[in-house]
Amino acid sequence: MLRALSAAALLLATTAPALAQNSAPQPAAFVDTIPEARDMAYPGTMLLDVDATDTQRGIFRVKQTIPVTRTGHMVLLYPKWLQGKHGPRGEIEKLTGLQISAAGKRLQWKRDPVDVFAFHIDVPSGAKKLDLEFQFASATVSNQGRVVMTPALMSLQFNSMSLYPAGYYVRRIPVQARVKYPEGWSAASGLPAKATGSIYNYEKTNYEVLVDSPVLAGRYYRPFELSPRVTLDVFADSPEELEAKPEQIEAHKRLVDQAVKTMGSQQYDHYHFLLSISDELGGIGLEHHRSSENGVSLGYFTKWADGAGDRNLLPHEYTHSWDGKYRRGADLWAPDYRTPTRGSLLWVYEGQTQFWGYVFQTRSGLVSKADTLDSYASIMASLDNRKAREWRPMGDTTNDPVISSRAPKGWVSWQRSEDYYNEGLLIWMEVDSILREQSKGTKSIDDFARAFFQGRDGDYGEVTYTFDDVVRALNAVQPYDWRTLLDQRVNQVSQRAPLAGFERNGYKLVYTEEPNKATSKTTVDLAYSLGLTLGAKGITSVAWDSPAFEAGVDLGDEIVAVNGRGYTGDRLKDAVKQARGGKDPIRLLLKNGDRFRDVAIDYHGGLRYPHLVKTATGEAGLDKLLQPR
Repeated sequence: MLRALSAAALLLATTAPALAQNSAPQPAAFVDTIPEARDMAYPGTMLLDVDATDTQRGIFRVKQTIPVTRTGHMVLLYPKWLQGKHGPRGEIEKLTGLQISAAGKRLQWKRDPVDVFAFHIDVPSGAKKLDLEFQFASATVSNQGRVVMTPALMSLQFNSMSLYPAGYYVRRIPVQARVKYPEGWSAASGLPAKATGSIYNYEKTNYEVLVDSPVLAGRYYRPFELSPRVTLDVFADSPEELEAKPEQIEAHKRLVDQAVKTMGSQQYDHYHFLLSISDELGGIGLEHHRSSENGVSLGYFTKWADGAGDRNLLPHEYTHSWDGKYRRGADLWAPDYRTPTRGSLLWVYEGQTQFWGYVFQTRSGLVSKADTLDSYASIMASLDNRKAREWRPMGDTTNDPVISSRAPKGWVSWQRSEDYYNEGLLIWMEVDSILREQSKGTKSIDDFARAFFQGRDGDYGEVTYTFDDVVRALNAVQPYDWRTLLDQRVNQVSQRAPLAGFERNGYKLVYTEEPNKATSKTTVDLAYSLGLTLGAKGITSVAWDSPAFEAGVDLGDEIVAVNGRGYTGDRLKDAVKQARGGKDPIRLLLKNGDRFRDVAIDYHGGLRYPHLVKTATGEAGLDKLLQPR
């Protein structure tokens, strides 16, 4: 046998072609010379001077002074991992014109070859400080990023306007900022300031608090006091957009009252809702300890009667003062803006915030209960029809801010997106229903919120938690196998969305031919019939394995005709109605670039829109949840 094998090997060696001897390099060595952050005080106070007057071109001009006590190698960092954005979202590409000098002599800097947010310099002997000059060339059109400066408004984020020394916890780096705004403008921030004309001198603080204290400024401004410790600072494109009716402001006051009653404390000394009403400034919803950045389109006050609109934004961001800013997942906390954060607990950070945002909008009367129920139904249906849950657990979507940088996706129903927001809402609704059921109505998620989020008034530090802490806190309210439940909902794949919480709380998801009011009036919503949604610019989504998908429709297509006639949204909906119960398909003429094709959608189920219907008799758990306290 050995002789036979040897002969076979010899034959193979002599008959097979020789393998190519390709070049095979070894990796170039890399040594990370950026110092790790340490919990020690930085020696001296940074000074930051920002000229924000070039509103026509959107250019912020920065002068910064950084004291130094040592010579030799030093690294300056530009903020990269931004808390609240859950990913490396610092706009380093907009940092321009960087010059660093010491004692009047310009120093050479070198960008780190791996971490491009880091700049290496050599501090010369005898230097007492570094003088920096640079510009932040902000977006002027939306395809460059969010527009943060217009002739009437600006959104100034200090993380975009500054660098900081590596090697220190950012909470240990003292800083004082000054900003010059255009003449006649006003500015508001969670960080107190003294204004002398157009120059605002901000209170000395640490770099963590400075970055967490953005500014909204503008030509047209009106503040509204919502409580002794909370202000609604409204800026707009025009003075007409500032005209809020007394009952509208009263609803915002009730929002503050309801949130504080639920959470039991106020995690700020003073809180500012920074609200821009604009079609020019980029929209935003970003949480901070003592403020929130809220950007909505025109009509927030003036078109109030048209529907809920953007009124879920402020309840959501305000909740973050407790959930996310004060109580924060341990792996979401980092000592500086270079250390990556991990989002394994975003289903608490964002999911429970999403839950409370809808509860508080209803308890306060900012949004009617009927409109909230329609929003719930829309959320439930969207998640229940995402086939991606068959291969991708919800918990994995907490990685999406890093994976996709919140860029659009072509097949959301099969890829999933940041589902921890809304599926987190469903999970916490299930928690509420179990608390009510197990305690025979004596406990609810309000008890958990008070136990978990209540802290010391005025404490805008952070208290971190783990998955085990969440389980422990729930068991302290009501014993149950919370660990198994949460593990299944977060980490396991499933056929259906977790709708049991609404069902236990007395409401059920159904589909009817009556449109859901939560859907935008500019949207043609056929998501649960054809599997299509369309907006002003054409097809906005195609559901995986839907009738439209099976017919070969995709996002790149434009519908030109329906059943031989020119496309309109109403004509397409009429075609769906007429095909109900029949046999003839719905025929579409599609255009993709300069190519045309006919497709036939074999669907006969009629129009389907999601709604919640009450199944309980008397007052249901959901009714109790949405009642004002």
